[in-house]
Amino acid sequence: MSTTKKVYGIYADDDDLLNGVHAFNDKGIKIDEVYTPFPVHGLDKALGLKKTRISDAAFIYAVYGVTIGILVTYYTMIRDWPQNIGGKPAFEWSRNMPAFVVPMFELMVFCAAHMMSLPFLVRNKMYPGCPPQNPDPRTTDDKFMMEFVTDDVESVKQILIDTGVEEITVKDA
Repeated sequence: MSTTKKVYGIYADDDDLLNGVHAFNDKGIKIDEVYTPFPVHGLDKALGLKKTRISDAAFIYAVYGVTIGILVTYYTMIRDWPQNIGGKPAFEWSRNMPAFVVPMFELMVFCAAHMMSLPFLVRNKMYPGCPPQNPDPRTTDDKFMMEFVTDDVESVKQILIDTGVEEITVKDA
């Protein structure tokens, strides 16, 4: 019979939360999740989180946007309907490229921003129909919470009390 429990410790201040994270790291106790209403500087390093690959995805999506921009401007202004506008020759894309920088930039930003939202929502399980992941809605307003899945509830509770926790909740895992 397993006695694994979920322990939630709610803090009122982000500095207390960081001190708690450092205290648990010093004791070698794994923190399963931390919920905060805003990004806390240094929390990712304190939890030992790896660098995400979202910047790599943003670059790929931006290249996709620039490619679409090049193809659209080439097709519309060179192939489909070439015009001599303001004395600019309409015979080759490379000579007209400075005039196309703005639409290419806009498509780059548009594709990067909109396409990054999809993997973000899927990775964080926030897509439509997904059950809510947040165990306490106060963490979206002004509270900070640490979540533990542990067998040693008493030592976790003692460290939480020592680090200035405001509230402790224990539930079955």
